[in-house]
Amino acid sequence: MSSSMNEQQLKRILQGISIPPQPQIMVDLHMEQAMPDPDMARISQIISQDVGLSAAVLKLVNSAAFNLPRKITSIQQAVMILGTNSITNIINGLAVKSELSDDTIQSLHGFWDTAVDVAAISSSIANQLKFKYKDECYALGLFHNAGIPLMMKRFKEYDLVLKKGYQDPEFNLTNMENDAFKTNHSVVGYYLAKSWGVPKSCCAVIAKHHRVDYLFSHRVPGDKISLSFVSILKMAEHIASVYRHLGHAQEDYEWQKIGHYVLDHLEISEYDFEGIIEVCHEQGLGTI
Repeated sequence: MSSSMNEQQLKRILQGISIPPQPQIMVDLHMEQAMPDPDMARISQIISQDVGLSAAVLKLVNSAAFNLPRKITSIQQAVMILGTNSITNIINGLAVKSELSDDTIQSLHGFWDTAVDVAAISSSIANQLKFKYKDECYALGLFHNAGIPLMMKRFKEYDLVLKKGYQDPEFNLTNMENDAFKTNHSVVGYYLAKSWGVPKSCCAVIAKHHRVDYLFSHRVPGDKISLSFVSILKMAEHIASVYRHLGHAQEDYEWQKIGHYVLDHLEISEYDFEGIIEVCHEQGLGTI
């Protein structure tokens, strides 16, 4: 994986920086915890809507302390394995760390909303296409932009560059970030996801999720799964209108640039894609 910064430099950037949980999510969790008989299924459903909490849960369950025979990618499964006490400790620990200012909350709304929507749409698309890695698709959708809030905190001008990248008809967001900051949110997100125990195939997609043309032109023979992951992710981003919510752009220039790769790989037509979009909308997805 190429980058202008090595792993040690990136670790220094990330040190002491975490993705704060959404305030309302914490309220919902504390209310459920206060019930006489907390519902773990309800708790797992709430946690799966938040990037920071989901990351903490997956990182813990995939740690050496549990020594599981395989990586866990389902947040619901992770919550059940960890149990009430561990989940309570995670929630309380993050609550202490996450005293957010109003400005910070406002700046992260677009990130939080699109992360949850893209995750749910990715899972729906996987189900519609009968792609068996539905849990991985959800995790990929939830975590793919995890580098954004860290970049926002590290670099004051980051939000401006992000919007400029989405509003550029040529869509060269990654290059713009590299030029301005010597790194980009995809690379930062890769190291985050790797540290959380997200599957390697998903991490590889996160690293280059804005360089889809590169992934397809440098495809590894026989590796269809990674290309399916990135194709489902890009469809989900398009349906969720990420370009509007994060980039304040009027057009999805990235989809215009790479959409044909996605549809060709999945062997679906524009008409088929419209049908997928319609199903998502019927499920209440892609309407934020």
